[in-house]
Amino acid sequence: ENARRIFKKRIQLCENGYEAAEGADALLVVTEWPEFRRPDFDKLKRIMRTRVIFDGRNIYTPKLATELGFTYYGIGRRPDAE
Repeated sequence: ENARRIFKKRIQLCENGYEAAEGADALLVVTEWPEFRRPDFDKLKRIMRTRVIFDGRNIYTPKLATELGFTYYGIGRRPDAE
């Protein structure tokens, strides 16, 4: 509610991660909360416009993400890291 009060109509708040990912061009991971550690990647592939993940917490492995059909960028991670 604080965010709604502060940002008013300049921000869109969602009930869950899937609602936020719907129609998204990319997924930006900025938390290690348990609910985001093991998402339903098949569902994400269906609801996202583009299958791109920017992982700011490096909670996914590049190999897993690419095998699942996503373009993956681990922020601060070497491009050839596994």
